[in-house]
Parts: sequence; structure tokens; C-alpha cells
Amino acid sequence: MDSKPQYDKIYIGVDPGTNIMGYGILGITGKNPVLIAMGVVRLDKFESHYMRLKRIYDRVQGLVEQYLPDEMAIEAPFFGKNVQSMLKLGRAQGVAMAAALSRDVPITEYEPRKIKMAITGNGGASKEQVREMLRRILKISSDQLEGVELDATDGLAAALCHHYEKSRPIPTSGPKSWADFIAKNPGRVK
Repeated sequence: MDSKPQYDKIYIGVDPGTNIMGYGILGITGKNPVLIAMGVVRLDKFESHYMRLKRIYDRVQGLVEQYLPDEMAIEAPFFGKNVQSMLKLGRAQGVAMAAALSRDVPITEYEPRKIKMAITGNGGASKEQVREMLRRILKISSDQLEGVELDATDGLAAALCHHYEKSRPIPTSGPKSWADFIAKNPGRVK
């Protein structure tokens, strides 16, 4: 399926995990984001951690080939107390990144708090609050979200956060403060 011609840009968002990996595909037309797809990759059926990593790699590569995203947004692992869990999560993230990079898809990493802040305005928002805001922002019907796991909406949130970041105006090299402005424009200020 070649979905590229319909959209100016396509972003894939990934919420890496060792049991469930969530993803969301967002199409951008002008400044308008539209849900293309979202879902999860179940990994808990694989006993071997290495087989889980292989599945992540294969699935992300398949998503990239299917939807042809311009860029990937991926949630950064948060620092936890369990070192083994962090190591496994970091591996899952790295494998997802390698799969995208193997197809020359640029990657941007976002901390969970930044994603939540971009979507809800609250860096400490719950997964349910993020899901509800995505439903409203992207005009997703409640029926479409029926049975969709929170990991999928977390992946979609990463993609939407990336869209917001890419849509920001590029800062100019103007004054850094009023004092700087006055110093550079002595004739304009009385």
C-alpha cells in the first residue's frame, strides 16, 4: 500500500516495550494531522528476549515498508529502579530504531513527560488522559478506540508530539531579552 501521495508527511510513533510495543501512524496534510493506523505488537508469547527483539525489528521494518514514514518519533525509556528492566527496554528501543534506520528513516526521541505535555498540557497525565485528548484532537470516534490498547495510543501520541515539534516556527536570531533589544536598538527606544 503506497499511502504517501495523500499526505505531505507521514510520521510513525513508537512506544517500545518488551511485552507490548505500541505504534501509531499519522498523516499530515498542511498542518492537519490525521490518524492512518495504530496498533500493538504482542511480544509476551515469545519466551526468549532475543526472539522478542527480532519480532520488534521485523514488525517496525514492515510498518516502515507499508506506510513509508518520513520520520519516526520514539518514546525514550524513563529511568526506573530496576536495572534489568531498563536494559531490556533500552534494547527494545534500540532494535526499533535500527529497523527504521535500516530504511533511512530519521528518528527523534522524546521523553514520556514531553509527549504527555504536548498532548494534554500536563507532563504527569495518565495514559487514559492522553488517549482521550488524542480522541478529541484527531477526531477519532469512541468506536474506533474500542478495544485499542493504551500502548497503541502512546505510540500515536509520540507521532503527534513530533508533528507539534516540527510545526513550531523556527526561532530567529533576534534579541534574547529586552535589555539585549535596547542595546541593539538605541535609537528606537526612548
